[in-house]
Amino acid sequence: MATALITGGTSGIGAAFARQLAASGHNLVLVARDHVRLDAVAAELHSVTGIQVETISADLANRADVARVAARLEDVDRPIDLLVNNAGFGLHTALIDSDTAQHERAFDVMCRAVLVLGAAAGRSMSKRSGTIINVSSLQSFLATGSYAAIKAWVTSYSQGLAVELRGTAVTVTVVLPGWVRTEWHERAGVQRSSLPTWLWTDPDVVARLALRDARRGRVVCIPTVRYRVLGWFARHLPHRTIRWISAGISSSRNDERSKQSAVKADEHL
Repeated sequence: MATALITGGTSGIGAAFARQLAASGHNLVLVARDHVRLDAVAAELHSVTGIQVETISADLANRADVARVAARLEDVDRPIDLLVNNAGFGLHTALIDSDTAQHERAFDVMCRAVLVLGAAAGRSMSKRSGTIINVSSLQSFLATGSYAAIKAWVTSYSQGLAVELRGTAVTVTVVLPGWVRTEWHERAGVQRSSLPTWLWTDPDVVARLALRDARRGRVVCIPTVRYRVLGWFARHLPHRTIRWISAGISSSRNDERSKQSAVKADEHL
C-alpha cells in the first residue's frame, strides 16, 4: 500500500489531500505543529477509512524539525511514495518593515522546508518511483508583497526540480490555486464577503484536480477553468499592468484590515 506524507495536513488544502488520499487507500504521514489536532485528524481518518496514519509534530521554521521530516522521507524501510509540500501561512508584513521576523519565518516554512523536503524526497524516490506535489499560489504571478515573491520561488523551484528529475520515475507537480475556502484566509484577515462568490474554490476541488494532474504527469496545475484563464492573463499581460492590478489588490486588503481593526476597537470600548 502506498504512503503519502503531507505537511500542513490537518486543515484546508492539506486536509483535503489527506481525505482524498486516505479514501483511495493511501497510508498517511501527517506533519503539523499542533499535536492535539494531529492526533484528532489521524484518529478520524483511520476510523473512516481504515488506513494507517502516522503523525509528526513539527514546526517547519525549525531546522531540526525539518531534518526529522526529511529523515522520514529518506527512511528506506518505510518508503514514502508521494510528498505534498503544503504547509504555509498568510504574510502581510510590509516589505519595508524594520522587523523581518515574519518574512524570515515565511522563508523558512515555505521556501527552505520545501527545498529540503523536496530534495530528500527526490533522492529517495529516484531510486524507485514517486510523486512530489508542491502547493504554490496564483499570486506567484502577481506583485503582492513577500507572500507572492515566496510563492514565485516555489513555482520556479518546482519546475526546476521537475527538470532535474527528468529521466527518473519521479514526477513533480506545482499547484497554483486562487482563492480557496479555508481557515488560512480567516487567519490572514481576509473576509470572504470582500471578494466575488465566483472567485472562491473548495479545497477538495483543489486537491482532486492536483492529484489528477500529478497522475497525468503535468508539471503545472492551475485548478479550475476560471483560474486557468486568469492565470493566462497574469502570465501575458504587461508587467506594468500586473503591478497596477497588484496595487489594487493590496489596497483592498489594507482597507479590509483597517475596517476589521476599527470594528475590534469599537468592540472593546
